[in-house]
Amino acid sequence: MFIIRTSLAFFFLSILLFTAASSIAFAETGEEREARLRAELAQIEAEIAQQQDLLDVKSGERQSLERDVAVLEAQIAKAQLAIRRRNLTIEQIGSDVNDRAKAIVALDEKIVREKASLAQLLRKTNEIGELSFPEMILGNDDLSTIFSDLDSFQVVKVSLSNSFELIADTRAALQNQKIVLENKQIEEQELKQIQELEKNQVETRKGQKTEILTVTKGEEELYQQLIKEKEQTAAEIRTALFSLRDTGAIPFGDAYDFAKEASAKTGVRPALILGILKQETNLGENVGQCLLTNSPNKGDGKGKNTGRPFAQVMKGTRDVDPFLEIVTELGLDPFGQVVSCPPGYGFGGAMGPAQFIPSTWMLYKNRLGKVTGEVPPNPWNPRTAIFATALLMSDNGADKGTRAAERLAALRYFAGWKNAKKAAYSFYGDGVMELTDAMQRQIDILER
Repeated sequence: MFIIRTSLAFFFLSILLFTAASSIAFAETGEEREARLRAELAQIEAEIAQQQDLLDVKSGERQSLERDVAVLEAQIAKAQLAIRRRNLTIEQIGSDVNDRAKAIVALDEKIVREKASLAQLLRKTNEIGELSFPEMILGNDDLSTIFSDLDSFQVVKVSLSNSFELIADTRAALQNQKIVLENKQIEEQELKQIQELEKNQVETRKGQKTEILTVTKGEEELYQQLIKEKEQTAAEIRTALFSLRDTGAIPFGDAYDFAKEASAKTGVRPALILGILKQETNLGENVGQCLLTNSPNKGDGKGKNTGRPFAQVMKGTRDVDPFLEIVTELGLDPFGQVVSCPPGYGFGGAMGPAQFIPSTWMLYKNRLGKVTGEVPPNPWNPRTAIFATALLMSDNGADKGTRAAERLAALRYFAGWKNAKKAAYSFYGDGVMELTDAMQRQIDILER
């Protein structure tokens, strides 16, 4: 019995030492990595803030060669920093997921060891329980030792039982954390896809900078002459084509007229409505197009059959059933109508220039019918899509009219209210406001 008690003491000491050593090892590794990533992220955030301050200052200055080159350089630097920030965030989340996965494995191994020990203890306890009282007396010189051993076994069994419950609870909590982190990782992977748009924008701005410096040879007088030559007349702006995602293009003048009409109904600035639609069109160029289909793979995801079963393109009955209702009511072919592709995770299925998913379109359907006079409203109709964008932006708070409210409304349009203030999505809000400023300059020429 003394040997058993000594073994038990050694067993529990081993468990405590293993747990402590494991916890310290994980904590030290995680803390070092966390400290490094946090420091790098903090540095990048500070640099992004500096570039934004520079942009704000330069944007308010009189247009000149020096000013415009500085703006382009700040925009390039800010976009590059945003890409670095996102990569660091992905690395940070991936490390957290791995740490928690390792911790779960360690807990599983610990449960196996403790179950084996408990089984051994139960066998020993049963052996004692099978002995008759005379046998226990005859087999031991000291009767108190027998009762002491029985009490020790009972205490151990209770302790192990409590330990199992604690481990189970801890393992469940870790598993939940792992699921949360994996969801974040999926979210970041989505943003990593979309950041290809940012990279394209960086290359475009670099090209603009090179072109400016090449044409002007760095001389202010030549640059001012270039600006004057490039300033369009109102007639040219009105007839220029305004691209729309999944629909084609319409004259800018028509798009502006629709946006003014929608603005009168919603209070959202016309330039902002057009800025959102332009940003969505830019995104569409990068993520491709899909069809609702259940046929074999036949296409490349750019307006042709992708071959995905339709339940994978859209989220089950949440969107498939409303989509079928929408297109059937409009007399369209459900398997020939372009929708957005799944972004590498989750689901796609957003419709037309405004990129409403079918279930959300159904929520706005009656309101759109009233304000547009189009019954049923068509998501692929440019005028209706412009009104849909205006309504949703108004619901998101853009009708307040301030720049901050407009940017936040744009982020809500893209990421929803829950994710709108996440730094990872800032590129969309910044892009919309930049496009809105460009739209406003065109509108100002039209309204002279």
